[in-house]
Amino acid sequence: MPKTSARLLSLLSLLQVRRDWPGALLAERLEVSARTVRRDVDRLRELGYPVVALKGPEGGYRLEAGAELPPLRFDDEQAVALAVALRLATASGAGIEEAAARALATVRQVMPARLRHRVDALRVTAVAGERSETLDSGVLVALGAAVHACEVLRFDYAPVSAAADEAPQRRRAEPHHLVVRDGRWYLVAWDLDRAGWRTFRADRITPRIPTGPRFAPREPPGGDVAAFVADRFRGGPGGWPCLGEVLLDLPAAAVSAYARDGVVEELGFGRCRLVLGSWSWIGLAAELGRFDAAIEVVGPAELREACARLARRYADAAAEPSR
Repeated sequence: MPKTSARLLSLLSLLQVRRDWPGALLAERLEVSARTVRRDVDRLRELGYPVVALKGPEGGYRLEAGAELPPLRFDDEQAVALAVALRLATASGAGIEEAAARALATVRQVMPARLRHRVDALRVTAVAGERSETLDSGVLVALGAAVHACEVLRFDYAPVSAAADEAPQRRRAEPHHLVVRDGRWYLVAWDLDRAGWRTFRADRITPRIPTGPRFAPREPPGGDVAAFVADRFRGGPGGWPCLGEVLLDLPAAAVSAYARDGVVEELGFGRCRLVLGSWSWIGLAAELGRFDAAIEVVGPAELREACARLARRYADAAAEPSR
């Protein structure tokens, strides 16, 4: 017979994977007597787990949602944070998706109803990335609740820079989904004032209370929220408005790690071909300059002209100041 502590963990694990367990079946799975199962159930109750006895011919047990999370003690915000982190981990691509999903189910099972509703309302799509961001959890919960309830969101949208001398914009949108990309949160929504799909940075959103009327959810472009957001960061479904091709005096392995969604082709002898896009030709020229290597512009002419214009600016910036 396993030691009591190991047996209690096994019993708890079984109680979490299905709603009702006949006492005889639990005893069979644990290879103990029905009396031992009863004693172990009493021990779990002493630890704070809400295990209830079921009436019937065979009797049985059920693990109910409790008023707290035994045996660890969390406050409400910690419990929600744990559930959100596990939900993100189920789409992390780090090889822990299945374990994270099981852990989320375990945590949710013993959550009180008021917390389960908050966690269930927070539906998140994760898009892999590396940037990190600090966001007010209250804003995140408010956005998630509006998405879940299909209620028009009224909010103030702050300017890109805190130093910008402009007031926040008042916006109205039908919130569709919360998305994480490069560690930053975005709200995908139908902008009611501009009649189109938009992605709003969550850290720039200040929700206004109360929310607006309910709405019938729309289908996102292409039916795939993650693909829509990825397209937005590639310049839209048609690709980047400015796309150029260059040859770099660097091996492909040294360039590909920093080429975003660009295409890198190994040419041998420490050289590679790079096709990269940007919102502007000057922006693309500046991005190419960060590779700190000899650059040969293949085309188009707009990229060559942007490189020349940027070179003149840098030359002027490097000149000795006149006295």
